[in-house]
Amino acid sequence: MIDLHIHTAASDGSDSVRELAEKLRKNDIDIFAVTDHDTIDGALEMEKFVWPGARFVKGVEFSCISPLGKCHILGYGYDAADSQLLAALKEGSDLRMAKLEARLAYVRETYQIKFTQEELDWLYSMKSPGKPHIADLMLKRGIGKDRNDVIRNYIHGNSGRMKKGRDRISAQTAITGILHAGGIPVWAHPLGGEGEKLLSQEQFANQLQTLKESGIRGLECHYSRYSQEQVQFLRSMAVKHGLLISGGSDYHGSRKNIALGTLNANGAAVREQDLTILQNL
Repeated sequence: MIDLHIHTAASDGSDSVRELAEKLRKNDIDIFAVTDHDTIDGALEMEKFVWPGARFVKGVEFSCISPLGKCHILGYGYDAADSQLLAALKEGSDLRMAKLEARLAYVRETYQIKFTQEELDWLYSMKSPGKPHIADLMLKRGIGKDRNDVIRNYIHGNSGRMKKGRDRISAQTAITGILHAGGIPVWAHPLGGEGEKLLSQEQFANQLQTLKESGIRGLECHYSRYSQEQVQFLRSMAVKHGLLISGGSDYHGSRKNIALGTLNANGAAVREQDLTILQNL
Protein backbone atom coordinates (compact mmCIF):
# COMPACT_ATOMS: atom_id res chain seq x y z
CA MET A 1 0.00 0.00 0.00
CA ILE A 2 1.00 3.59 -0.69
CA ASP A 3 0.41 6.95 1.00
CA LEU A 4 2.34 10.06 -0.04
CA HIS A 5 0.44 12.63 2.05
CA ILE A 6 0.69 12.11 5.82
CA HIS A 7 0.92 14.53 8.75
CA THR A 8 2.48 14.01 12.18
CA ALA A 9 2.51 15.91 15.46
CA ALA A 10 5.36 17.97 14.00
CA SER A 11 2.54 20.00 12.42
CA ASP A 12 -1.18 19.38 12.91
CA GLY A 13 -1.36 15.59 13.05
CA SER A 14 -2.00 13.75 16.31
CA ASP A 15 0.55 10.93 15.95
CA SER A 16 4.17 11.17 16.97
CA VAL A 17 6.59 10.01 14.29
CA ARG A 18 7.20 6.77 16.19
CA GLU A 19 3.45 6.13 16.53
CA LEU A 20 2.96 6.81 12.83
CA ALA A 21 5.73 4.39 11.87
CA GLU A 22 4.09 1.66 13.95
CA LYS A 23 0.69 2.29 12.32
CA LEU A 24 2.21 2.27 8.84
CA ARG A 25 3.83 -1.12 9.47
CA LYS A 26 0.64 -2.50 11.01
CA ASN A 27 -1.36 -1.40 7.96
CA ASP A 28 1.19 -2.75 5.45
CA ILE A 29 1.87 0.69 3.99
CA ASP A 30 5.45 0.40 2.86
CA ILE A 31 5.68 3.24 0.33
CA PHE A 32 5.02 6.51 2.12
CA ALA A 33 5.94 10.15 2.71
CA VAL A 34 5.66 12.48 5.69
CA THR A 35 4.38 15.86 4.51
CA ASP A 36 3.96 18.16 7.49
CA HIS A 37 2.89 21.77 7.06
CA ASP A 38 5.77 24.21 6.58
CA THR A 39 8.29 21.99 8.40
CA ILE A 40 10.49 19.01 7.54
CA ASP A 41 11.23 18.04 11.14
CA GLY A 42 8.82 15.09 11.07
CA ALA A 43 10.17 13.85 7.75
CA LEU A 44 13.75 13.96 9.00
CA GLU A 45 12.81 12.16 12.21
CA MET A 46 10.99 9.43 10.27
CA GLU A 47 14.29 8.40 8.67
CA LYS A 48 15.19 6.81 12.03
CA PHE A 49 12.15 4.51 11.98
CA VAL A 50 12.08 3.23 8.40
CA TRP A 51 12.12 -0.58 8.40
CA PRO A 52 13.81 -2.92 5.89
CA GLY A 53 11.81 -3.23 2.68
CA ALA A 54 9.96 0.05 3.13
CA ARG A 55 10.35 2.99 0.76
CA PHE A 56 10.25 6.35 2.50
CA VAL A 57 10.20 9.70 0.69
CA LYS A 58 10.93 12.96 2.53
CA GLY A 59 8.05 15.35 1.99
CA VAL A 60 6.62 18.70 3.03
CA GLU A 61 3.39 20.64 2.45
CA PHE A 62 3.54 24.40 2.03
CA SER A 63 0.46 26.52 2.70
CA CYS A 64 0.59 28.92 -0.25
CA ILE A 65 -1.10 31.73 -2.10
CA SER A 66 -1.00 32.32 -5.84
CA PRO A 67 -2.40 35.31 -7.74
CA LEU A 68 -5.61 33.27 -8.08
CA GLY A 69 -6.01 32.20 -4.46
CA LYS A 70 -4.97 29.73 -1.79
CA CYS A 71 -3.36 26.41 -2.63
CA HIS A 72 -1.13 23.78 -1.07
CA ILE A 73 2.14 22.66 -2.59
CA LEU A 74 3.73 19.33 -1.70
CA GLY A 75 7.46 18.79 -2.10
CA TYR A 76 9.14 15.38 -2.42
CA GLY A 77 12.67 14.02 -2.54
CA TYR A 78 14.46 17.27 -1.69
CA ASP A 79 17.91 17.97 -0.28
CA ALA A 80 17.03 18.91 3.29
CA ALA A 81 20.13 21.11 3.59
CA ASP A 82 19.38 23.27 0.54
CA SER A 83 19.55 26.95 1.41
CA GLN A 84 16.64 28.04 -0.79
CA LEU A 85 14.35 25.35 0.57
CA LEU A 86 15.31 26.27 4.14
CA ALA A 87 14.59 29.93 3.39
CA ALA A 88 11.12 29.02 2.09
CA LEU A 89 10.49 26.91 5.20
CA LYS A 90 11.55 29.78 7.46
CA GLU A 91 9.28 32.22 5.66
CA GLY A 92 6.38 29.79 5.92
CA SER A 93 7.08 29.21 9.61
CA ASP A 94 7.36 32.93 10.35
CA LEU A 95 4.06 33.63 8.63
CA ARG A 96 2.41 30.75 10.48
CA MET A 97 3.57 32.14 13.85
CA ALA A 98 2.32 35.61 12.91
CA LYS A 99 -1.03 34.05 12.00
CA LEU A 100 -1.10 32.31 15.38
CA GLU A 101 -0.60 35.67 17.11
CA ALA A 102 -3.44 37.19 15.09
CA ARG A 103 -5.80 34.33 15.94
CA LEU A 104 -5.00 34.50 19.64
CA ALA A 105 -5.64 38.24 19.58
CA TYR A 106 -8.91 37.67 17.74
CA VAL A 107 -10.40 35.21 20.24
CA ARG A 108 -9.11 37.33 23.14
CA GLU A 109 -10.65 40.56 21.85
CA THR A 110 -13.85 39.06 20.43
CA TYR A 111 -14.69 36.40 23.00
CA GLN A 112 -12.53 37.45 25.99
CA ILE A 113 -10.75 34.09 25.85
CA LYS A 114 -7.29 34.53 27.32
CA PHE A 115 -4.98 31.53 27.47
CA THR A 116 -2.73 30.79 30.42
CA GLN A 117 1.03 31.00 30.16
CA GLU A 118 1.20 27.22 30.29
CA GLU A 119 -1.20 26.95 27.36
CA LEU A 120 0.74 29.57 25.40
CA ASP A 121 4.02 27.81 26.12
CA TRP A 122 2.52 24.63 24.69
CA LEU A 123 1.40 26.42 21.53
CA TYR A 124 4.73 28.18 20.98
CA SER A 125 6.70 24.99 21.60
CA MET A 126 5.34 23.60 18.33
CA LYS A 127 7.08 23.97 15.02
CA SER A 128 3.86 24.43 13.09
CA PRO A 129 0.92 25.49 15.32
CA GLY A 130 -2.44 26.20 13.75
CA LYS A 131 -6.20 26.36 14.17
CA PRO A 132 -6.60 22.77 15.43
CA HIS A 133 -4.24 23.41 18.34
CA ILE A 134 -6.10 26.55 19.44
CA ALA A 135 -9.38 24.68 19.07
CA ASP A 136 -8.13 21.82 21.26
CA LEU A 137 -7.33 24.26 24.06
CA MET A 138 -10.79 25.79 23.80
CA LEU A 139 -12.47 22.38 23.81
CA LYS A 140 -10.66 21.53 27.06
CA ARG A 141 -12.38 24.59 28.53
CA GLY A 142 -15.77 23.34 27.37
CA ILE A 143 -16.04 25.86 24.53
CA GLY A 144 -17.71 24.50 21.39
CA LYS A 145 -19.09 21.10 20.42
CA ASP A 146 -16.11 19.78 18.51
CA ARG A 147 -12.97 20.99 16.76
CA ASN A 148 -14.73 21.99 13.54
CA ASP A 149 -17.38 23.89 15.49
CA VAL A 150 -14.73 25.86 17.37
CA ILE A 151 -12.77 26.67 14.23
CA ARG A 152 -15.86 27.71 12.29
CA ASN A 153 -17.67 29.71 14.96
CA TYR A 154 -14.90 31.09 17.15
CA ILE A 155 -11.58 31.18 15.35
CA HIS A 156 -13.03 32.24 12.01
CA GLY A 157 -15.84 34.18 13.61
CA ASN A 158 -19.59 33.96 13.02
CA SER A 159 -19.73 36.87 10.59
CA GLY A 160 -16.63 36.19 8.55
CA ARG A 161 -12.97 35.44 8.91
CA MET A 162 -10.76 37.64 11.02
CA LYS A 163 -8.94 40.42 9.27
CA LYS A 164 -5.28 39.68 8.68
CA GLY A 165 -2.43 40.41 6.33
CA ARG A 166 -0.58 37.95 4.13
CA ASP A 167 -0.33 34.66 6.02
CA ARG A 168 0.98 32.28 3.36
CA ILE A 169 4.10 32.18 1.24
CA SER A 170 3.72 32.54 -2.49
CA ALA A 171 3.33 29.36 -4.50
CA GLN A 172 6.20 30.60 -6.65
CA THR A 173 8.50 30.73 -3.60
CA ALA A 174 7.54 27.22 -2.48
CA ILE A 175 7.87 25.68 -5.93
CA THR A 176 11.18 27.39 -6.63
CA GLY A 177 12.56 26.30 -3.25
CA ILE A 178 11.57 22.67 -3.82
CA LEU A 179 13.06 22.64 -7.32
CA HIS A 180 16.29 24.27 -6.15
CA ALA A 181 16.61 21.48 -3.57
CA GLY A 182 16.31 18.85 -6.30
CA GLY A 183 12.77 17.96 -5.27
CA ILE A 184 9.47 17.55 -7.09
CA PRO A 185 6.72 20.12 -6.41
CA VAL A 186 3.16 18.78 -6.58
CA TRP A 187 -0.17 20.61 -6.34
CA ALA A 188 -1.95 19.02 -3.36
CA HIS A 189 -5.66 18.07 -3.58
CA PRO A 190 -6.05 20.35 -6.62
CA LEU A 191 -9.86 20.29 -6.71
CA GLY A 192 -10.02 21.24 -3.02
CA GLY A 193 -8.99 19.61 0.24
CA GLU A 194 -10.89 18.26 3.23
CA GLY A 195 -13.70 20.67 4.18
CA GLU A 196 -12.94 23.05 1.31
CA LYS A 197 -15.27 24.17 -1.46
CA LEU A 198 -14.41 22.33 -4.67
CA LEU A 199 -12.99 24.35 -7.54
CA SER A 200 -14.94 24.57 -10.75
CA GLN A 201 -13.21 23.21 -13.85
CA GLU A 202 -12.56 26.80 -14.98
CA GLN A 203 -11.01 27.73 -11.62
CA PHE A 204 -8.93 24.55 -11.70
CA ALA A 205 -7.70 25.25 -15.24
CA ASN A 206 -6.73 28.83 -14.41
CA GLN A 207 -4.88 27.86 -11.22
CA LEU A 208 -3.13 25.00 -13.02
CA GLN A 209 -1.85 27.37 -15.68
CA THR A 210 -0.55 29.74 -13.01
CA LEU A 211 1.22 26.94 -11.13
CA LYS A 212 2.67 25.50 -14.34
CA GLU A 213 4.21 28.88 -15.07
CA SER A 214 5.79 28.71 -11.59
CA GLY A 215 7.25 25.26 -12.30
CA ILE A 216 4.82 22.74 -10.79
CA ARG A 217 5.78 19.18 -11.75
CA GLY A 218 2.89 17.05 -10.54
CA LEU A 219 -0.75 16.74 -9.46
CA GLU A 220 -2.12 14.85 -6.47
CA CYS A 221 -4.69 13.01 -8.56
CA HIS A 222 -5.46 10.30 -6.00
CA TYR A 223 -6.89 11.82 -2.80
CA SER A 224 -8.98 10.41 0.03
CA ARG A 225 -12.06 12.56 -0.66
CA TYR A 226 -12.12 12.27 -4.45
CA SER A 227 -14.48 10.04 -6.41
CA GLN A 228 -13.16 7.79 -9.18
CA GLU A 229 -14.61 10.28 -11.67
CA GLN A 230 -12.62 13.10 -10.09
CA VAL A 231 -9.49 10.94 -9.95
CA GLN A 232 -9.79 10.11 -13.64
CA PHE A 233 -10.34 13.77 -14.54
CA LEU A 234 -7.19 14.76 -12.69
CA ARG A 235 -5.19 11.91 -14.21
CA SER A 236 -6.28 13.02 -17.68
CA MET A 237 -5.22 16.59 -16.89
CA ALA A 238 -1.83 15.39 -15.64
CA VAL A 239 -1.24 13.42 -18.85
CA LYS A 240 -2.46 16.31 -21.00
CA HIS A 241 -0.08 18.77 -19.32
CA GLY A 242 2.87 16.43 -18.94
CA LEU A 243 2.70 16.34 -15.16
CA LEU A 244 3.56 13.54 -12.74
CA ILE A 245 0.76 11.73 -10.91
CA SER A 246 0.84 11.50 -7.12
CA GLY A 247 -1.55 10.35 -4.43
CA GLY A 248 -2.11 10.51 -0.69
CA SER A 249 -4.69 10.39 2.05
CA ASP A 250 -4.02 13.64 3.97
CA TYR A 251 -3.97 11.58 7.17
CA HIS A 252 -3.90 13.63 10.40
CA GLY A 253 -4.52 10.89 12.97
CA SER A 254 -7.44 11.72 15.26
CA ARG A 255 -7.61 15.27 13.92
CA LYS A 256 -9.32 14.19 10.69
CA ASN A 257 -11.54 11.23 9.90
CA ILE A 258 -9.21 9.86 7.22
CA ALA A 259 -7.59 6.44 7.37
CA LEU A 260 -4.00 5.81 6.33
CA GLY A 261 -3.65 4.61 2.76
CA THR A 262 -7.02 5.98 1.63
CA LEU A 263 -6.32 7.35 -1.84
CA ASN A 264 -9.90 7.84 -3.05
CA ALA A 265 -13.44 7.98 -1.71
CA ASN A 266 -14.41 4.61 -3.18
CA GLY A 267 -11.85 2.38 -1.50
CA ALA A 268 -10.32 1.36 -4.84
CA ALA A 269 -6.75 0.04 -4.74
CA VAL A 270 -3.94 2.16 -6.14
CA ARG A 271 -0.88 0.42 -7.57
CA GLU A 272 2.68 1.65 -7.48
CA GLN A 273 2.69 2.02 -11.26
CA ASP A 274 -0.39 4.27 -11.05
CA LEU A 275 1.72 6.97 -9.40
CA THR A 276 4.24 8.12 -11.98
CA ILE A 277 5.95 10.35 -9.45
CA LEU A 278 7.47 7.23 -7.85
CA GLN A 279 9.46 6.58 -11.01
CA ASN A 280 11.10 9.99 -10.63
CA LEU A 281 12.08 9.85 -6.95
